This record gives sequence, structure tokens and C-alpha cells, in this order.
Amino acid sequence: MITRIRISSQGQGLLDITSRVQQVLQQASHQSGLCSLMIQHTSASLIIQENADPSVQRDLENWLNRLVSENDALYTHTMEGADDMPAHLKSVLTNTSLAIPYEDRRLCLGVWQAIYLWEHRYCAHEREIVIHLGE
Repeated sequence: MITRIRISSQGQGLLDITSRVQQVLQQASHQSGLCSLMIQHTSASLIIQENADPSVQRDLENWLNRLVSENDALYTHTMEGADDMPAHLKSVLTNTSLAIPYEDRRLCLGVWQAIYLWEHRYCAHEREIVIHLGE
């Protein structure tokens, strides 16, 4: 079963999408299997990360922004703004797809884990994620 969900970002940041993915699992024809997610964009990514302390998300963002700076003189892809090429690099360093087992139509995530869409651009965007549920 393949489903697409659209997520509206408000600009750079991490959005917890676990409940949206879990809603799709409720429609699964199988009780258990593998949930595969892929974001259809090159300037945003998907990660599994801690969901208890928001400072983890801030630290991740601060660290990645420091690692991948804007306005690097080596960038040639600059027509879409100073945040665009860094956003592409950030998506390469993180994930554009995830595979998570599910059992009894529930994601097999740890108690402190959540699925996040990580928006790397400053402006709001509509992001589409393809979800495949397999046995």
C-alpha cells in the first residue's frame, strides 16, 4: 500500500510527523510489516530523533547550521537564495528515506523516539512524503 501525505512547514525546523504516519498505519491491511518513508524533496529530510527534550532539536539545528554555512564562496548554485545550497547539503548529510518496522499497526519506535521532517529552508514549504507499507 502506498500513501502520500503533505506536510506544511513553517520554515527551518523539525516537525514531529509520527502521528501522521501512525494514522496511515491504521489503514494497513497487514498487522505487521515494514513502513518505508521517502520525502520527495532535496532541501528537506527525515530523521528519527528524541521526542522528550526540545533542546535536542535546537542543538541539532545549531550544529548542522554551523557545519553547513551559507554564502560559501565555493557554491555555484545560488539563484534560489543563500539557504538553498546549504539545504541540499543538509539533506545529503541526513536522510531522505527511513524504514521502520511496525507490529499490531504500531510503529516499533523506542519510547523517546519520533519521526521528524527536517525543513532546511527558511520559507514555508509544502512537503510530500511517500509512505509504503509492506508485509
